[in-house]
Amino acid sequence: MGAKSRLDFGDSSPENSLMHSAVAVKPDFGGWASRYSLRCSDGRTILPNAFSHQDEDRVPLVWQHGHNSPENVLGHVILEHRADGPYCYGYFNDTTQAKNAKTLVEHEDISALSIFANSLVEKAKQVSHGIIREVSLVLAGANPGALIDNIEIAHADGEVETVVDEAIIYTGLELEHADGAAVETTETTTTEKDTGTEEDPTVQDVYASMTPEQQEVVHYMVGAALESTGTPDSSTETSASEKEDITHEDKDETEMSGRNVFEQSSERSSEPRHTLSHDAMRGIAADAVKRGSLKEAVEDYAFKHGIEDIDLLFPDARSVTDTPEFDSRRTEWVSDVLAKVRKSPFSRIKSLTADITHAEARAKGYIKGTLKKEEFFGLMRRVTTPSTIYKKQKLDRDDIVDITDFDVVLWLKAEMRLMLDEEIARAILIGDGRAVDDEDKIRDPAGAADGAGIRSIVHDDDLYAATITVDLDGDLRRTDLVDQILDSMRFYKGSGLPTFYTTLPTMTQMLLARDNQGRRFYRTATDLASELGVAAVVSVEVMEDEPDLVGIIVNLQDYTVGADRGGEVSFFDDFDIDYNQYKYLIEARSSGALTKIRSALVIRQAAAGAARATPAEPTFDPDNSTFTVVDTTGVTYRRGDTNAAVTAAGSPYTVDEGVDLTIYAVPNAGYFFDNNVEDEWTFRGTAGA
Repeated sequence: MGAKSRLDFGDSSPENSLMHSAVAVKPDFGGWASRYSLRCSDGRTILPNAFSHQDEDRVPLVWQHGHNSPENVLGHVILEHRADGPYCYGYFNDTTQAKNAKTLVEHEDISALSIFANSLVEKAKQVSHGIIREVSLVLAGANPGALIDNIEIAHADGEVETVVDEAIIYTGLELEHADGAAVETTETTTTEKDTGTEEDPTVQDVYASMTPEQQEVVHYMVGAALESTGTPDSSTETSASEKEDITHEDKDETEMSGRNVFEQSSERSSEPRHTLSHDAMRGIAADAVKRGSLKEAVEDYAFKHGIEDIDLLFPDARSVTDTPEFDSRRTEWVSDVLAKVRKSPFSRIKSLTADITHAEARAKGYIKGTLKKEEFFGLMRRVTTPSTIYKKQKLDRDDIVDITDFDVVLWLKAEMRLMLDEEIARAILIGDGRAVDDEDKIRDPAGAADGAGIRSIVHDDDLYAATITVDLDGDLRRTDLVDQILDSMRFYKGSGLPTFYTTLPTMTQMLLARDNQGRRFYRTATDLASELGVAAVVSVEVMEDEPDLVGIIVNLQDYTVGADRGGEVSFFDDFDIDYNQYKYLIEARSSGALTKIRSALVIRQAAAGAARATPAEPTFDPDNSTFTVVDTTGVTYRRGDTNAAVTAAGSPYTVDEGVDLTIYAVPNAGYFFDNNVEDEWTFRGTAGA
């Protein structure tokens, strides 16, 4: 088995030196650590790729999951991801216990493996993710069949707590020796054991190697052959009713029933009948050994001897999974978003902000005899109220009763929850993408002082989510993108270490950045995250629908999702007697908004051919309470109260006494502003102007 290992770590770094040395040594045994799509006795199933992220990982090999003593560590295993599940290659260490265990394995006294895993992600009895912490040798038969055994902790007060994300997983699969031979119960002939040479297998050997289904086929064919060659016990012909009794009613229910497929129909009774002699059966069995498939051997015999409808002998195709697979978008990011946002038990979210960045808010020096001036600053308030998000489905009761392969209602509920979670997470980051007048749109009051719904970060006001524009001419492989993002991090004022949410194509392009020697700057997403100064880089497939969006940098602890009691995610079902239908509704009534100013950076790519423009600050005359606009190429100035344009030709403009007037600048088509450039000014009308 060791010679057939296809582990290739492809890395000569010091941290992988132990793995290289392990690969160079022939493993002591191999075996399936676990198998995917295997339904356990408690109804749970490990989904495909649940442990795929641990390909080439090295974990301890222990005895009977003993974690209380280092003497229980027998060595280590190297995990290998395969389509059917995680496979492992075992290496014993030089301890006395390990040598003893190795002897037991070589003598086939121990032939079973199981795993201890934690960080399990389970929905609807389907385990979709986990981390294998150790692989154990266990006594065969101690836990027959597939089983997921949760870990229980007994406290001092007598209470027993079940750890829901940790489990010991038994599959009942047998391990393999280092030479690749699986541990089997079939006896081997003395000649093979003593001399190592293989003799032609006997009929008993071939029969024992068949599956139960194949043995049933052989039983049927042998019976047909004996029936066709049998000698009548008297000259008197058996009546038709007696024949019917013999061939049908007296058969055991577990045997194959129906007409003999090797006989011709009654309409062609005059033609020769095809039968299987004992020699023919021996020939088929010998051919099956050579081909490795009884089906191919029987089909070859049928083609040579004209047997029709040979496919009736073989069982129907079976589904490899218990439930239909969803053809969906990648949704790993959904749990990341929903787990990180702050949850509030109140659906009406209010945030108050005091702007103390103006010069008037600064502390002032005092000169004896002069007047001390009061500082002033403005207060801003934003209120977000809840909105309803739902998903509705229905099923005919006849369909529910007729579908017996799996629980279709449970499967449908899992789909509804998956899609609802994805829609809420999408609304938080970029909005639902529907048109404003679409009746199905999730409300998005981003940028408004008050409103109901979930405020998307991408479309939020610059006070909460600063927009960063990068000019790369469409080439994301250049390191300029990382440099520009790092340069813009000075505008980020959120909590702690943020996360960079982007699309997979964008992340791939950034990872492909290379130096002049063709070497990649960032080997993994972790390296890229470290270079950007973020906690992680998370790919979000739905962000590809947002044009020119490179990514979002935010710590979602600064985003609050609120729901009153009863407004949390709830599931309802009802039965319609008139239409014989079950109807299902999953619904949530909640709100969401950033509650900390400048807590997010929205990174966009400048349009192709766009030019940079820098707005000029209007001049203000406090004596006359007037301001004058300076015309700038690519810039339009507008009033904050009426949104009307103001120009140099119309200057000066008067500000009424005691009124705060905001003037803001916007780039014209084909232009963009530098990152977080000053583009908004507020002037107050003074007395006596």
